[in-house]
Amino acid sequence: MGMIVRYPRIDFSKIRAHWAPNIAFAQFQNATSIIPAPVEPWLIKVLNQAIDRLPAGSEKMREDVAAFIGQESQHFRQHQKFNKVIAAQGYERLPAFEKQLADDLDGFLKNRSLKFMLAYADGFEALGAVQGGIWFERMDALIEGADPNAVMLWKWHMAEEFEHREVCFQIFHRLYSRSLWGKIWNGYFYRVYGCLYAMAHLRGYMGRMFAYMVEQDKQGMTEDEKAAFDRDIKALNRFQGRVFFPQLLKNLLPWYNPGRKPVPPGLFDYLRQFEKPEPLAA
Repeated sequence: MGMIVRYPRIDFSKIRAHWAPNIAFAQFQNATSIIPAPVEPWLIKVLNQAIDRLPAGSEKMREDVAAFIGQESQHFRQHQKFNKVIAAQGYERLPAFEKQLADDLDGFLKNRSLKFMLAYADGFEALGAVQGGIWFERMDALIEGADPNAVMLWKWHMAEEFEHREVCFQIFHRLYSRSLWGKIWNGYFYRVYGCLYAMAHLRGYMGRMFAYMVEQDKQGMTEDEKAAFDRDIKALNRFQGRVFFPQLLKNLLPWYNPGRKPVPPGLFDYLRQFEKPEPLAA
């Protein structure tokens, strides 16, 4: 079965900003949640440009792009709902960060090439594919005792990011890596450039938003609470250094291909709960 669009029903109304026992982890994910709201509508615009340039014989890729666009449409809508709930809890500057990122992306649409935007898109999707694996293989300790609705948002989103992990990669190669020189220059060097650019750009926003949320939180904390929060931050940093960044570095290898990533155990079983049941035969 090919990729499909799913429509989760998630209750955001009672989610608190500190929705996980490790507050730093919850706040980092809250900061990360701002990213899809402007990036994924922008991705849809980029792929709508790219699909018109696909050569003949790309019918399967066109189908994958259509499913990708459908999935991303649901992702940013769900995160917009989540972000409003979080921002209303004393983080009123978050929409301004989101607007700044949206303005950057609009500038890309106006001033950068489709090749750059697809390489950037592949970098963004590479982040999602890594996270997809981590959420299903390494995240249990951090989400134990967490709000199930917040966990559902992230596990559903990251599972679909893993599912459509190779769409931007494949369309970039179909358009720009058909010759031997294209495979060497665009398929590796330019792809890595786009990947590093996207990671630095987006993690810069995540870092600034996370720092802002930490600052807001600490204003109302006791010294003991601040010390506990700092311990949570150190634990999160250790986790990222031990688990996330080593996986991310694999995206820079010359033979990297997201389609070869092994599917994390339980990922598609988890996604089935969001799928419409097949109609009964007559």
